[in-house]
Amino acid sequence: MRIHSRLFPAAVLLLLLLLLLAPASEGCGPGRGYGKRRLPKKLIPLALKQFSPNVAEKTLGASGRPEGKITRSSERFKELTPNYNTDIIFKDEEDTGADRLMTQRCKDKLNSLAISVMNMWPGVKLRVTEGWDEDGHHSEDSLHYEGRAVDITTSDRDRNKYAMLARLAVEAGFDWVYYESKAHVHCSVKSEHSVAAKTGGCFPADAEVTLEGGVTKQMRDLRPGERVLASSTSDGRHRLLYSLVLSFLDLQPNVTKIFTIIGTSTGRNITLTSAHLIFVTDCRGGPNRDGPRTTFASEVRPGQCILTSQGTEATRAVVTFVEERPSTGLYAPLTQHGSVVVNSVLASCYAALDNHHLAHWVLAPLRFFYTLMGPAEQQTDGVHWYPWLLQRVGGMLLDPKHFHPLGIEQGL
Repeated sequence: MRIHSRLFPAAVLLLLLLLLLAPASEGCGPGRGYGKRRLPKKLIPLALKQFSPNVAEKTLGASGRPEGKITRSSERFKELTPNYNTDIIFKDEEDTGADRLMTQRCKDKLNSLAISVMNMWPGVKLRVTEGWDEDGHHSEDSLHYEGRAVDITTSDRDRNKYAMLARLAVEAGFDWVYYESKAHVHCSVKSEHSVAAKTGGCFPADAEVTLEGGVTKQMRDLRPGERVLASSTSDGRHRLLYSLVLSFLDLQPNVTKIFTIIGTSTGRNITLTSAHLIFVTDCRGGPNRDGPRTTFASEVRPGQCILTSQGTEATRAVVTFVEERPSTGLYAPLTQHGSVVVNSVLASCYAALDNHHLAHWVLAPLRFFYTLMGPAEQQTDGVHWYPWLLQRVGGMLLDPKHFHPLGIEQGL
């Protein structure tokens, strides 16, 4: 296996740091289960005018760029959902219910924060002073216009609590928190479209794989322990074979997200998330000097060639279109060989990082565990703990240019 010389030192550091971090996940074993109970974390209040993370709100490392105002008459209005949580007080000074409207991600983080507030200060509730804005009270590109931002206080309006309230908001998972003034804390989240690509590299529920024996099965019905058509690159070429499904790196059957659809001249189309890696190759007759390479699905362009299955052979197919479409289910199978043929198109099992070989290398310990102990018997919905840990460590060690343009919060 070849790893880019510039990435190899970082890969070694990544593995060493994972070993150092191992006690943090002790008792969690591969597969998403319950580990040892952690000691309470010491919470440090934010200082006035401090924001977390320490980057501008509308950058990739925080809540991301604005996508345009949402009005009651716009098509995107359906992206907003009302929040009727009785543990939250909504100021609603306009008396229109606007402050209750927000994206699902914002709603989830706000509800989580409401619980933290009650646990921190019994008898006190979270209070929202400003949510979705339809009256133009904020700056032109404010995320309030998209239901992605809220201004908050506590129900008792005790300003001495707001520094800690800001910290609780960070812990609740808001993508950007700003202790903006002595009167309130500002919080915002990434857009639903951005998050769609950050859920890791996945296929929809109705994507099809080919099992040993030639029968096909939809992704929603695939189970660890089954063998699916994949490829081996040990000889520098892609030889199709059947590879054991060890586990799922992500499994969310009921989630609807935006997927990238790549169509080919042969009619074989593949649907996958934009940050997922797919094999592309030279469309000319001769083989590539370095063999097929991987690229993010969102970077594939018409006129390029991808690899499709023809029996046990991988053949080229010209890409004729690339488009986006919503679909349901997020499935990311991990095979022994790190690849999988989906809808007769060859794809990597990995995402987010632009180097398939490095991703395959850092996931070797997980594959070894399942090879030794047997495929995962139970799969709990969500992202597997191992790639979740890798993304945190990788974000510290690797240059951001090696990650998908939408950010580094996607699982490998």
